[in-house]
Amino acid sequence: MSTERSAIVQRMRDGDMTISNAEMRGAFAIDPHRNVNDIPLAELDPSHPDLFENDTMWAYFDRLRAEDPVHYTAESMVGPYWSVTKYADMMYVDKHHELFSSKQTYGGITLAGSPRPEDDPYALPMFIADDPPRHDAQRRVVTPLFIPRNLAELEPLIRERAGHILDGLPRNEEFNLVREVSVELTGQMLATLFDIPQEDRMKLIHWSDVVANIGNPEYFDNPEEAFQELFKCLAYFTELYERRKTEPAKFDLISMLAHDPSTNNMTPQELLGNVILLIVGGNDTTRNSISGGVLALNQNPREYEKLLQNPGLIPKMVPEIIRWQTPLAHMARTALQDTELGGKQIKKGDRLAMWYISGNRDEDAIDRPYEFIIDRPNPRQHTAFGYGVHRCVGNRLAEMQLTVMWEEIMRRFPKIEVTGEVKYTSSSFVHGIRELPVTIRD
Repeated sequence: MSTERSAIVQRMRDGDMTISNAEMRGAFAIDPHRNVNDIPLAELDPSHPDLFENDTMWAYFDRLRAEDPVHYTAESMVGPYWSVTKYADMMYVDKHHELFSSKQTYGGITLAGSPRPEDDPYALPMFIADDPPRHDAQRRVVTPLFIPRNLAELEPLIRERAGHILDGLPRNEEFNLVREVSVELTGQMLATLFDIPQEDRMKLIHWSDVVANIGNPEYFDNPEEAFQELFKCLAYFTELYERRKTEPAKFDLISMLAHDPSTNNMTPQELLGNVILLIVGGNDTTRNSISGGVLALNQNPREYEKLLQNPGLIPKMVPEIIRWQTPLAHMARTALQDTELGGKQIKKGDRLAMWYISGNRDEDAIDRPYEFIIDRPNPRQHTAFGYGVHRCVGNRLAEMQLTVMWEEIMRRFPKIEVTGEVKYTSSSFVHGIRELPVTIRD
């Protein structure tokens, strides 16, 4: 290990939030276009954000699934960790929370997380980054918002907003679909779920983008700078949270948190963590799947033609889009005891990444995984929403928003054509699209 990298690694172990993102990228620089077969297996590190920004991570996961499905990376920007790349192994990890913890104080649910006490200002405790029984108690607080009856009541509002957004799009003129469509719909719905003014919706999108780009030198000099933006989120929601405690209980996420005994006395760190969880969870799955679906159909014109001939395929197409895009590339866990996984010895305290994005291309679990098939027989067989106690609480809302959006698109346009260069997010957690230039022709 170089002297520069050794110094960075030691600062990482010490929890130093002032390491510059440029320093970090420089110490762990890679060529994202290098032939993966030229890299020694022991040195494979699929977590590097440059791979995701350049959309070149697929070959890494293909090789790991074939040669080393539970793979140890000793040196990386996120420290040492195990990559779990096969569908069945991910299901095992996700379903055994007594062996593999999500707890924030052990490192949490992202590889970039590090063990921090809950009162640390840079800690983000949240119910998804916790274990039962505390996880279960806090998750139950927001679950009622996502039951079928309540989703059915939201559907007309989603349809009205989707139609309004689509009717305002230009014709015969290139625009960024991410900004004009994907961000707009998710921003408006998040504002509704939190019951905040619609004019504040872009604050939610901004804070979600901050989380996705904490380590990106194009956005922030260092993680501490990113957290200064998140502390603005905390200030905004602290005022709202305290005010909702004094008001009659309502059916919005903040009121539900403010009135339930499990969540009405959260620390500032825990409030920020849970708010960020709900913002990112509500934004990224839907936002990136809307963009990813348009891109996938353009990359697979026969499937687009199939859709044009039979819009009734939308309910099957939607989960296929989510599988294809996999909006959250990984979820991390920490081993609570020595155990075995895929023939490898995992030690207590080891960090693991379940690469959902790899599980969704696993030939042993999904038929023809590298084909985008909008009438796939079993489209919900995918890893994108996780399993077990941590399965995405808003998965049905995400599917409903995508279904409504595509129904409204099909009512209006013969086709949305990708006409420019796609730009991806520089993150191995949020598998997102920053720019998708498209044109709708008369």
